[in-house]
Amino acid sequence: MKNKTVLVTGASGLIGRHLCPLLMSRGWDVHGASLDPEMEGMPENRWHQSNLLLPGEPRRLLTNVLPSVLIHLAWFVAPGRWADEPENMDWTRASLELAREFVRSGGMRMVVAGSCLEYDWNYGYCSEVRTPCNSHTLYGAAKNSLRTVLEPFMSRAGGSLAWGRPFLIYGPYEHPDRLMPSVIRSLLKGKPALCSHGRQIRDYLYVKDVAEAFAQIAESNLQGGVNICSGTPVTVAEAAMRIGELMGRPDLIRLGAIPAAATDTPFVVGDPSRITNELGWKPGYSLEQGLRESIDWWSLNDTSTYL
Repeated sequence: MKNKTVLVTGASGLIGRHLCPLLMSRGWDVHGASLDPEMEGMPENRWHQSNLLLPGEPRRLLTNVLPSVLIHLAWFVAPGRWADEPENMDWTRASLELAREFVRSGGMRMVVAGSCLEYDWNYGYCSEVRTPCNSHTLYGAAKNSLRTVLEPFMSRAGGSLAWGRPFLIYGPYEHPDRLMPSVIRSLLKGKPALCSHGRQIRDYLYVKDVAEAFAQIAESNLQGGVNICSGTPVTVAEAAMRIGELMGRPDLIRLGAIPAAATDTPFVVGDPSRITNELGWKPGYSLEQGLRESIDWWSLNDTSTYL
């Protein structure tokens, strides 16, 4: 690829903070876009403060950058509200405008962050070819509806679309109220970490592995939906207790202290066959390695610096 200019939207989010420096290390001319005015490690002339929900903003941004590749990570992810907030529909509209302006500006390769929540979780094991997309949330439905429009749009424009579906991401810069950081933060303060029964089985993936997957997808010819997952089932209790053991405070893990949601699906694990077979990607971090790095990061960072 001669033009290695890439625009990453949502660049200050959980994945973007790890993906941007990774792409720079691989020789890409990386531009980041976010509501934030700046991000550490990003050159000022490569950072674009941008609200993509504003009409006309996608055109302004893409006219300034003229990327050959667009990695679209930005979306509405406010804790406690993301699942069924109507703003998910705003992001569907804005993403369609972004794609149209990307093609108009000469872009050809689009990589979008979908979600494992597009799948019908009642099936438990999520495969791109066997599991139906029938989300139980507006968030997942909005993501999947965007994909169904973008795939024929990009194809008819002569470009390509890859749709990465990350599973349960954890790591530095994660929202402090999510499972892993909430347990780590409680133990750092010497307080009990209150958890549900912990029998839910999930597919956890360290954020640096997710960033590596998106980088490889962007540099490949892969098209369509692809799971970004470990394929390894881990119970919530196992994850919480492993944190307790690594921090020397397993006695502070309180399983069953809070009720599990009535809608909490017992088993959700992804099939990583496609990304492994077609790109050779596989997780580079074990659960323990990822948790150790997460513990180290949270022990050094004030939670007020990232919300």
